[in-house]
Amino acid sequence: MSAKAESAKAAKPKETAAGRWVSYRAEIKVLDCTIRDGGLMNNHKFDDQVVKAVYDACAAGGVDYMELGYKASGKIIVPGEHGAWKYCREEDMRRIVGDNKTSLKLSVMADAERTDYHEDILPKTQSVIDLVRIATYIHQVPTALEMVKDAHDKGYETTVNLMAVSTVRDHELNEGLEMLARSEAESIYVVDSFGVLYSEQVQQLVRKYLGYCKAAGKEVGMHAHNNLQLAFANTIEAIVLGANMLDATMAGLGRGAGNCPMELLIGFLHNPKYNLLPVLRCVQDTIEPMRAKLLWGFDLPYMLTGFLNEHPRAAIKFKETQTKGDIVDFYNQIWE
Repeated sequence: MSAKAESAKAAKPKETAAGRWVSYRAEIKVLDCTIRDGGLMNNHKFDDQVVKAVYDACAAGGVDYMELGYKASGKIIVPGEHGAWKYCREEDMRRIVGDNKTSLKLSVMADAERTDYHEDILPKTQSVIDLVRIATYIHQVPTALEMVKDAHDKGYETTVNLMAVSTVRDHELNEGLEMLARSEAESIYVVDSFGVLYSEQVQQLVRKYLGYCKAAGKEVGMHAHNNLQLAFANTIEAIVLGANMLDATMAGLGRGAGNCPMELLIGFLHNPKYNLLPVLRCVQDTIEPMRAKLLWGFDLPYMLTGFLNEHPRAAIKFKETQTKGDIVDFYNQIWE
């Protein structure tokens, strides 16, 4: 080794625990799914000014991606049943973002077996979208692989959200990840659909996903729900282990108990490219005023479905009944 190289090596500061906590990992990307996941609480019927406020906050806050909604099949539209963000037609998206002259990338989610992806997802040259995220259950992976290839061939970035992983048997998960690792998807997400995972389970899953993804040049993502008040904690756990694609929503707005709150995640990451103030303004002025009507966030019915490792649909239905305050009644209904 030359004297110059030895000097440079000697001059390199020693890494410390404190240094790790106040530094940041540049590879991390944050995706806002407020409108997409939150749309599950109001049938995707957000007013344009709400979508525009989230878009503006993401752009000003340095968020990497914003998910505008779903690409559900255009063949099954029932007038009035769902809002525009169930379908994300090009004219609706451009009404909000124009040609998107910002650094913020835009995303849509396409559910396996619920999307006419050959027709409804246009070539990238004709769309304002940058990223197509495929959501799939384990038994739908073959369909998801076809959808990933279609979107990739059309010019999009692609990821896969493997849903309800807490219900998937280990050998099935291994087989699914092996197939997905050979796909064109850039990232594969750990998805805690029912908000049931504890830190030990997140550790096991993220390590497993990394084992398949890193060798294939892919990233691992984390999408957490808050049934047990662990969405933010589990997202941090995934970050520490090496997950670089992170989902969050403004004020945690999302299905049922909601998601990892964007304001908490941005504050935690320390990366100077992120700006907390526009996010806080959006939360204060746009998102929180909707809470009394949409009723998302941690509460006891969502906690109970989390303990049971079940979809929160029963809790959502219960919260619309006249007895919604009787948590003992709900407990007796579902706990058999």
